[in-house]
Amino acid sequence: MKLIVGLGNPGVKYESTRHNIGFMVIDELLNDLTPKKKSVWTNENKYQGKMVRIDDLLLLKPQTYMNRSGGSVALVKNFYKIEFEDIIVLNDDIDLPLGKIRIRKGGASAGHNGVKSIIDHLASPEFIRVRFGIGRGMLSLGKSDAKNMHRQSVEQYVVSLFYENEAGEARKMIKRGVEAVETLLKDGLEKAMNKFN
Repeated sequence: MKLIVGLGNPGVKYESTRHNIGFMVIDELLNDLTPKKKSVWTNENKYQGKMVRIDDLLLLKPQTYMNRSGGSVALVKNFYKIEFEDIIVLNDDIDLPLGKIRIRKGGASAGHNGVKSIIDHLASPEFIRVRFGIGRGMLSLGKSDAKNMHRQSVEQYVVSLFYENEAGEARKMIKRGVEAVETLLKDGLEKAMNKFN
């Protein structure tokens, strides 16, 4: 059994925001995996998320808000006895330029509250992450200078919509993200990293 987790915040307010790129990719993945019968998400209150099962594959969108995502992931992992290396988490990354995808196994949360919550609840970082660049969130100071945003500005930035001139790149990244997950499932971690990193 494999578990794919798309991270995001529930509700219409956050639907198309940068922080919800994990939800967007997993929605597109579901459409790609079930093109004929169009599977739909079901609310699974006991797992605190929306889920779809396709054979030995579970897709999960935690409905707990980003910083408490780990509780939902742990409930599903423990019930289905899923191994760490069979968990794939899809999340946004403010430190990657828009459109970039990075795949890795293990490591720290890199400041991402959803990933940190999963690490805390699983008591292990040894799951696979597919990170999606949402833009660096830098404040321009002039010709070539830039500085990191203050924490409050970062929080506002990640729950903002993609700018109009970024929409095409974001759509391409979602499509490539689906390809990356499908490569992970079919060919394994190393081949996926070599192809998409």
